[in-house]
Amino acid sequence: MLEILQYSFMQRAFIAGIMVAIICSAIGTFIVLKRLSMIGDGLAHIALGGVALGLFFNVYPIITALLFSAISALGINRLRKTKVHGDVAIAIFFSAGLAVAVVLLSLANGFNVNLFSYLFGSILTVNETDLQIVMGLGILTVGAIILFYKEFVYLTFDEESAIVSGIPVDKLNDALVILTAITVVVSIKIVGILLVSSLLVVPTAISLQISKNFKETILFSTVFAILSVVTGLISSYYFNIATGGAIVLVSIIFFIAITLYKNYIIKLKSNA
Repeated sequence: MLEILQYSFMQRAFIAGIMVAIICSAIGTFIVLKRLSMIGDGLAHIALGGVALGLFFNVYPIITALLFSAISALGINRLRKTKVHGDVAIAIFFSAGLAVAVVLLSLANGFNVNLFSYLFGSILTVNETDLQIVMGLGILTVGAIILFYKEFVYLTFDEESAIVSGIPVDKLNDALVILTAITVVVSIKIVGILLVSSLLVVPTAISLQISKNFKETILFSTVFAILSVVTGLISSYYFNIATGGAIVLVSIIFFIAITLYKNYIIKLKSNA
């Protein structure tokens, strides 16, 4: 373990990975319980269009992906307020993001390899600029969750009562989807566009198996997310495998193990 930390690129990878684990588990808890799990996957694919846009115009891709995803997140929220169902709204923007990426790929040559690194993640290539952006946006996201924690919890479990209580539900929903967009974009460099939704959903799914209340759900989700990132990083270093895939596979293994253990305990109690 100490051998890994001798390298600066691994130090940056661990710091960025742990920050991403924290914000994914926190935001993931809210979106899973609000039954918006697919928005993470949708925003990840929308971000692909933003990344392609940045590479096409030679702008830092994370910036364009963040703008593209945040605007799309607000657009999804607006469509959900009409007769368009939430999953349809996500699918429409999902398709638009992919279409932009495909068109730009057809117009440009030379950035296909760079685009693949965003598709599959490249945490081991995180540089100082990437780390600063991850830390800055991560702190912003965690700060917003702490600041509006009670309102977000109220919104998650009883939106109608929140409206009656005078809570600005629309603004908080917009804030939540923007924070989700930030989380998705920040996570792209770590696990890649194709896997980012897994880091949002799976740790929360694990936590829901064993937690007794909302705070425990966030706590256990954070613990399992960090364990997945750290174990995945170590595994990728020693076995020379894709880091993003390793992180997600570890989290899936945790999910299977906890689910089997819970079912075993339930079976024991029923036979007692």
